[in-house]
Amino acid sequence: MDDARPARRREALELLETLEREAPFPGAVRVGVTGAPGAGKSTLLDALVRVLRERGESVGVVAVDPSSRRSGGALLGDRIRLRSRGADPGVFFRSMAARDRLGGLADATRASVLVLACVFDRVFVETVGVGQSETDVAGLSDTLVYVAQPGAGDTLQFMKAGLLELPDVFAVNKADQGAPAQRTAGELESGLGLGGAEDAGWTRPVLCISATTGSGIDALLDRLEAHREHLLARDALPARRRAGAEAFVLEGLSRRYGSFGLEALGGAEALRERLPADLDRAAFSVLRALGAEVEEALRKS
Repeated sequence: MDDARPARRREALELLETLEREAPFPGAVRVGVTGAPGAGKSTLLDALVRVLRERGESVGVVAVDPSSRRSGGALLGDRIRLRSRGADPGVFFRSMAARDRLGGLADATRASVLVLACVFDRVFVETVGVGQSETDVAGLSDTLVYVAQPGAGDTLQFMKAGLLELPDVFAVNKADQGAPAQRTAGELESGLGLGGAEDAGWTRPVLCISATTGSGIDALLDRLEAHREHLLARDALPARRRAGAEAFVLEGLSRRYGSFGLEALGGAEALRERLPADLDRAAFSVLRALGAEVEEALRKS
């Protein structure tokens, strides 16, 4: 999807459409990791990957970085991440640029997650941690983890932004700091009481962990597995993935053609009603088909 040449892009789309149709359900575990810059998301991922590899699981990681103004590429790349597993064939790391979407996910992120989910046991998506990334990654992941750091004030800002209802698991990193970590965990637990109704049958946990020492990593993985089992037991995973696919299609059309382009087919609500029930298995093909319709309507207008 990064190759903009028409022929190569068509080939990529055909491959993605085939993967969507043929990939087994539920497939790989898909986990989003978000939180303010400096919370230790990358260090936490390193610790999670290390434990998962010890358990014999393969892991794919997509990290969405801020973009270079000069090249448009990812500023951080993979040079400072996952140091302990750089040569491990059971780990694949891909750093992607957010490009012109402040804090959001690159267009190719969904494609990367789909491809990795067909190959690896687990796929993690780490975001920039600002702007629209929390909402975007929620649509890509089965479980969303919010990583907080003690005493930084980002928890309060997260609550003010109205995003407290998105994560399924909260992890207060740097628990080795002691009292500040406990206070932050308390703030989160109090905030969850104000964040609206919980998902029936799932109480969102707040865990204190230390990515540096490894404390709490096993407990975090246990909660991730418990949330996946919860979704499967309630048959809620298909609906969650479809909601993410719907957001992907509508946002993609809006970003490409603007509100004027969407109005050419009756507007966002009319398009939403046309989306198939199995959209999570056809998002790329539906996006391509509706895009062609928009372009045809615009040519005739």
